Amino acid sequence: MGRLDGKVALVSGGARGIGAAIAERFLAEGAKVVAGDVLDEDGRQLAGTLGAGLRYVHLDVTKPADWDAAVAAAETDFGSLSILVNNAGIVTFGRIDEYPQEQWARIIDVNLTGVFNGIKAAAPALTRAGGGAIINVSSIAGLRGYEQLSGYTASKYGVRGLTKSAALDLGSSGIRVNSVHPGVIETPMTAGMTFDTGHVPLHRTGQPPEIAALAVYLAADESSFVTGAEFVIDGGETAGTVAPPAP
Repeated sequence: MGRLDGKVALVSGGARGIGAAIAERFLAEGAKVVAGDVLDEDGRQLAGTLGAGLRYVHLDVTKPADWDAAVAAAETDFGSLSILVNNAGIVTFGRIDEYPQEQWARIIDVNLTGVFNGIKAAAPALTRAGGGAIINVSSIAGLRGYEQLSGYTASKYGVRGLTKSAALDLGSSGIRVNSVHPGVIETPMTAGMTFDTGHVPLHRTGQPPEIAALAVYLAADESSFVTGAEFVIDGGETAGTVAPPAP
């Protein structure tokens, strides 16, 4: 018996990385999944690999019409919608005084407005299902500042605040809303980047299945009294710094 038996999830940014890991783990726990992304080839490959329990749809999170279609796909193909995972996001770098206006607008549109669009589109379906769970993937950049990441940091702080307001608005409908704050996770988005983990207590980066395990808890009935909360999964990075391991 799975922890998500009978539930239906919609996962944005679901074609690869953390989103794909969440989709795979949700399926293993008994859920049906609609994975949405703009990476159509990767999404179709994922659907072919994971089987009939997963439906892939094209989803540009900046477009409300795409969200409406994704929610409709969940209700039409699987009968309802009980879980939303707002995972899609992008990252760009640059000093704040050199950061292009168009990059600022784009990262806020995807990382923050995209989450708003998802919540707004999914809330009526979650209410029709008798309640459910919304999981917003923020970052530890939503808890502290980072050099050269003004746009990303602002967007992820925004997701943190939006989560709390949505939890207050939707609690009476039986909808729980929580945010997840990963540290550095090895995904296609971070491929090619070099990270010093000497200051991190666990001295390593994280893996997508570790985020997926936390998402299962927040989606399952076992977290039924949890809403408006922040879940940090960063190997201890925001707890403080430790001396780097001896060579």
